[in-house]
Amino acid sequence: MKTLSNEQLVAIHARLKTHYQYTPMPSLDERVLKLKALKRALQSFSQKLCLSLDKDYGKRSHQDTLVADVLPCIGNIDHTLSQLESWMAPCKRNPPLLSSSTVEVVYQPKGVVGIVTPWNFPVMLSIGPLISAIAAGNLAMIKLSEFTPHTNQTITKMLASCFSENEVVVIEGEADVAALFTSLPFDHLLFTGSTSVGRLVMKSAAENLTPLTLELGGKSPVIVADDVDIEMAVERIIYGKSLNNGQVCVAPDYVLLPEGKEQAFIDAYCSHYQRLYTHGVDSDNLTGLINKRQFERIQTLLEHEVAVGRKVIACHGNAITKDKQAMVTHLILNPKEDSPVMSEEIFGPLLPIMTYSNVEQAIAFITARPRPLALYLMSENEALQHQVAAQVHSGGMCINDCVFHLAVDDAPFGGIGESGKGAYHGKEGFLTFSHAKTVMKTDAKAHNVSQLIGPEDNEFKRAVLASLCA
Repeated sequence: MKTLSNEQLVAIHARLKTHYQYTPMPSLDERVLKLKALKRALQSFSQKLCLSLDKDYGKRSHQDTLVADVLPCIGNIDHTLSQLESWMAPCKRNPPLLSSSTVEVVYQPKGVVGIVTPWNFPVMLSIGPLISAIAAGNLAMIKLSEFTPHTNQTITKMLASCFSENEVVVIEGEADVAALFTSLPFDHLLFTGSTSVGRLVMKSAAENLTPLTLELGGKSPVIVADDVDIEMAVERIIYGKSLNNGQVCVAPDYVLLPEGKEQAFIDAYCSHYQRLYTHGVDSDNLTGLINKRQFERIQTLLEHEVAVGRKVIACHGNAITKDKQAMVTHLILNPKEDSPVMSEEIFGPLLPIMTYSNVEQAIAFITARPRPLALYLMSENEALQHQVAAQVHSGGMCINDCVFHLAVDDAPFGGIGESGKGAYHGKEGFLTFSHAKTVMKTDAKAHNVSQLIGPEDNEFKRAVLASLCA
């Protein structure tokens, strides 16, 4: 991989900025053509993307790639194409008092946007923001993760098949290139990654006053209420935790379970897991951990809990293989609140289970901690559903489900506090990459309102202003 210098990155950015000046407001038809070309490219390259991700991970389930990387992008494009004309339409607003002017909000492209993509879903988390950026009429530079080199090559070829080098540019490189990338004076920057790196990105963007969207992570909790069927809860939780083998920003990070239901939950989870992954780590549909560093990090977390005497349950007898960097889900019962698995985002196949005596205790446990990216509640109690949705802050929430809110095309996705800043997807994605500009138009022959509200003083003006302020 050839590392780009600061000068080369600056030159690419300058080239796109210059090109944008020639096309500052692409038409609806131009945007539609680009989005349709991107959809065809995704369909054409889907199998190559599956194979590339499989190489990068050592083993990456093709179903994970299709369901969580490729298909969400295609669905996003279809939704965007169906709504784009209405999103682009100027929005009429009310003129100020005493004015005969007309007022509308016009949605302008911001210009050249930067997209920083992590390794866990390199297709969805690069192409998803790109769809919103193109829909809003922008040009884009995309920094792909250095941990997915084979996928990066495929994405680069795919985008080159439908965009010119003056429309979308893919950048590769290590952390130093990422730092240079985020220091460029973009018209908007979207970063997906860890909270710790997000802080650095925000500092870098602040130097240029670059508008910023941060899609981070955190510890997304699951409250299992006392009224819910354990089997149902497990079936919903297990998909969210097993997708990409837990390497998902909205994966359930820990479960809050009523006291006395621990064994029922463990039995149901292990039984269901073994039906899904019949050969444990050797199952074809189980995704491996991305690299040795990630595998060793997860293993260190696991070994710490074993060393301090926590009860740890592997969900399958064939649980770990170092040479393939693979691991099945391990349940950890009642770890200490200050243990690493409860203070760090796990981002892998470990699932702590904490017990509570009443649901208010569970709610207090969550609200005492940084606001999570996702919140999950397993309950049929409508009063509890309303209480948790209203009182507990999170980026998004699912009731009796997991992770699927991420796939809703017609609703925003984003975090709050340490889990993120801003949102995209659907209309909110279009708005994120657009500048909402107020345009007020006054007829040159209309009455001059400034004569009424200007500095001149007279009895009529005093009377009018007094009546308006009464």
